Order: sequence, then C-alpha cells, then structure tokens
Amino acid sequence: MLDELGGMRYMSKKVNRSVAWLFGLIAVFFGVLLITSNTTNAQAATTNEYIIDNRIQPVAIQYREGTFSDWFGYENGVGKPEGVVVHETADYGATAENEVSYFNREWPNMQSYVHAFVDNNAIINIHSTDYGVWGAGPTANAKYVQVELCETHSQDAFARSIANDAYYVAAKLIQYGLPAVPGQTILSHNQVSKMYGEITHTDPTGFFASMGYSMDQFNDLVVTYYNNLKNFGGVYRDGGSNTNAGSNNNTPAANVLRVNNPNGAYVPIMALRSDGTFARVTNRALMNNTDWQTDKTTEVSGVTYRRVATNEWVATTYVV
Repeated sequence: MLDELGGMRYMSKKVNRSVAWLFGLIAVFFGVLLITSNTTNAQAATTNEYIIDNRIQPVAIQYREGTFSDWFGYENGVGKPEGVVVHETADYGATAENEVSYFNREWPNMQSYVHAFVDNNAIINIHSTDYGVWGAGPTANAKYVQVELCETHSQDAFARSIANDAYYVAAKLIQYGLPAVPGQTILSHNQVSKMYGEITHTDPTGFFASMGYSMDQFNDLVVTYYNNLKNFGGVYRDGGSNTNAGSNNNTPAANVLRVNNPNGAYVPIMALRSDGTFARVTNRALMNNTDWQTDKTTEVSGVTYRRVATNEWVATTYVV
C-alpha cells in the first residue's frame, strides 16, 4: 500500500491511516524494547543487592577427590596458580552433583576437567587446586584454578549460585595469597579465550546476560567477599561463618574440619617433609571459620595434624 501514489482522497486517507498505524506499531515495539531493557538493567542492579539484603550465606566447599588422573603443576609450580577462571556449564537444569558425576565418568572421552562445580545448593571441589586441569586451553590450564557455574533460572536460585561461586573464587584467591584483581586474577572463560586465542568459548557472558547480570557485577561481589573474609572473617562485615554444604546448621560432617585461629586472621598450614618433620607453608593459609575435608592424621613432636590437601596439614589446635 505504501508504494502506491494514487491521487484519490480515499487512497490518501487510507495511506495516512496505514502510516499512522505503522508508526504506532513501531512506537509500541520500541516501547517494549525499552521496558525490556530497563527490566534487564534493574535485574543487573539488584542481583547483588538481593544477595546482600537477604544475607545469603554461601555454603561451605566440599572437597572430594575425583577421577582426573593427570597430575601436573602450574607453570610456576605445584600450589602456585595465578588466579581463577569462571566457567558456565550451559547445561540447563543440571546440578553440581549431576556435573560431578558426568565429568568423573566422561572426562577421558571429553578431554576436559575442572576443579569445582557450583550451584545454588553446593560447592563441590573434585581436584586439588594445587594442580592444573583441562578446561580453558593449554596456556590458561597452566595458570588458573577453574570453576564451573551450573545454570539456575529463578532469581533466588541464581542469586544463591552466584553467592556460592563468588565465595569459591574469593576463598581460592585468599588460600593462595593472590590479590582480587578483575581481569588478572578473576577471569571469565570468555576473557581467557580472547587473551590467549586458543579456544573460542564465551561463557559465562551469555548466561549472565540472560539473567540480567554481568561479569563486572560478579567481580564486584568477589572483591566484596574477598575483603570481608580477610578483614572480618566472613562474607559480611559482621563476620559469621558459612554453613556446611547440605546442612541447615553450623556442624561440619564427620570428615570435615572447621578451622579458626583466634589469635590471627588466618590459620597456618604445614607441609610434611620427607624426613617426617613439618615446614610452614608461607605463601597461603586457610581462612578463619571455613570447613575443610580431611582424610589423614599424623603426630609430630607431640602435635596432632590433620591433612586438608595433598600435602597441606593443619594442627588440631586450630580445629573448632
């Protein structure tokens, strides 16, 4: 109709009505876009606020040894990662437990493995973060701890999964004595893809955007948790410990230790030397009021130690 140039008044009026209708439709269309955009921006502004306002407490990290059998140190040595890479599973509805089972079974076929999986209910670490994994290309694998965030799609579940993920990242940075620097020690899979050019993955950018969230917002939460954990002993400024995963109270499971140093900001860890003596680990420590899985006990010079990592031990004097 709009390409007709007839001079009759009827045609002219019909064209005018059609034009008016079209512009009205365009106005409504852009109005919907504006509303959608504003809603997305509002969500992005409120996810972290939702976490803080509801005082969502991250769950404790569960440590389980997985089936990954390629034990290799980072480029700077065993126990010397340079930061944490954040992934997203792109597996709608799969939980951390689902992903752990799948990766433990299929990693030889997939040629892929990460250190941990996180959802709204659990943080499950399945390979010692003292050693690298296969998740982000050869260069990044030799540098970073790697964690996968599971997809959750309600506001509350997403917020809880984000809180758990940010806590894991902050905890690992503190464990290894690293600063919390977005783009340097806190990276997305998308960022390392661009940095090293060895892979083309863009997660978790797309999933974050679908939930009205961004990597910048996630970085803000990690830095907040990092500073509060170091300065106040918990993710909030008034301190407070994190509950054990899967529990509604503060009592760790039988094979989990809760550690605290009442006289300092961190709990020291020791390395067992070949001569049977211990040496203080100087480049990392355990955060106060955190839970650690343990599997062995030994006694040296009258002090009992519990193992919390491949060769990291904590004196039972620090066990709550």
